[in-house]
Amino acid sequence: MICGCEPAKQTPPGSVEETGLKTESQKPANIVEAENLSATSNEKPVTQSENSPKEETPPAEAPTPVAEIQWLLPKEKVAEGWISLFDGATMFGWQPTNDISWRVIDGMITADDPDDSLKPGLLTTTVPFANFEFQCDVRLEKGGNSGVFIRSLANPQDPTADCYEFNLCDTHETFPTGSIVGHQKPTTKIEKEGEWIAIWLSAKGKTIEAKIDGESILKFMDDSEELRKAGYIGLQQNAGKVEFKNIALKPLGFEPLFNGENLNGWQTVPGSVGSFDVVNVEKQPVIHAKSGLGFLESESTWGDFVFQTTVKTNAENLNSGVFFRAEKGTEQARSNGYEMQVHHGFADGDRTKPNDYGTGWGSGAIFRRQKARIVNGNDNEWTAMTLIAYQNRFATWVNGYQVVDFLDERKPDPNPRKGLRLDAGHFSLQGHDPTTDLYFREIKAAPLPKIAE
Repeated sequence: MICGCEPAKQTPPGSVEETGLKTESQKPANIVEAENLSATSNEKPVTQSENSPKEETPPAEAPTPVAEIQWLLPKEKVAEGWISLFDGATMFGWQPTNDISWRVIDGMITADDPDDSLKPGLLTTTVPFANFEFQCDVRLEKGGNSGVFIRSLANPQDPTADCYEFNLCDTHETFPTGSIVGHQKPTTKIEKEGEWIAIWLSAKGKTIEAKIDGESILKFMDDSEELRKAGYIGLQQNAGKVEFKNIALKPLGFEPLFNGENLNGWQTVPGSVGSFDVVNVEKQPVIHAKSGLGFLESESTWGDFVFQTTVKTNAENLNSGVFFRAEKGTEQARSNGYEMQVHHGFADGDRTKPNDYGTGWGSGAIFRRQKARIVNGNDNEWTAMTLIAYQNRFATWVNGYQVVDFLDERKPDPNPRKGLRLDAGHFSLQGHDPTTDLYFREIKAAPLPKIAE
């Protein structure tokens, strides 16, 4: 674990991978073996086989009951592709590297070490990011030392090689607040300990830029052979109390999967009954799925990626989904892939109770694998959806709110219905049944490079 901006100091191994420790956000929930499923998703979940993982306690739920959509970010930022990395109440989607007492108090992620008895601590996202804009507000007590790590290893040891550390330490002689530790100092001296400051970071290819309170303070270009292309976001406590809030990120580097004119790059899976057409809605081109079971499959294949789309269901309780890492569809097996569910129904006026298929899965669920902890979309409204797939980890956001953090610990199988698939596969848009009537727009994906160790 990095001791702030002092690369020579290290702590003994203690990462999640090394210790086997699981945080709440890591626990897989509602894992069901899906052998012998048909190509549709309208069946009841099957029972577990002997080889399937044992069901564990679901991840920490959002506060209940929840009646309204949780807009953690302004709607216009959600429409631009921003997602929240902190729900204001739990550390869902984060994992610590050691026993620093990270906790949520009054809507802030905070940590301190009043006795100065612990090693520096790092709290990292459970999924990595490559190219992005990042924002957060942070307050560091006077004399404190903290930082925001980007493109980091899960348990970094050397800040000059294992991550890029945006340092927060006004009194540091070599790399004060606003520096990229070991690389570059800021153009402006920052002295705001004890005050809230707004941090903005941008990582695009070789270039990292930074602003504090809207002022540009750094532009660093890594032309070295050690350029880090992807990794985790990390929040550090090194010395003194630190508080973080308003933590959000906008993925960048997307490739459009829908050209806005026709279905070039897509093909209807054999045996599909429903139709897929390009139409204009609200002066924007969309893919219209309607009138029956069917699948529209991407010609391209994707393994580790960030995916975003905006979906609108045109009636109550409609069912659809986006399949990914799917085998090529055939008339006999049209959708052998993982599925990010689209279904906005919920019971008893409580969004923590999705009501599709009995116990419920909900929009953003990895269908038959992990339910959404909250249904954060409405029928007849545009709903922004983000999916990250990295190796055996999957995370989803609906309207900028993270609803799933799933670790697939099943045995490998080329068919994700039966086991873990790491190989690249197709995206597939689902028409579910005769009531199908929904729109997809702004369909795009960005590759996630492997994290360089």
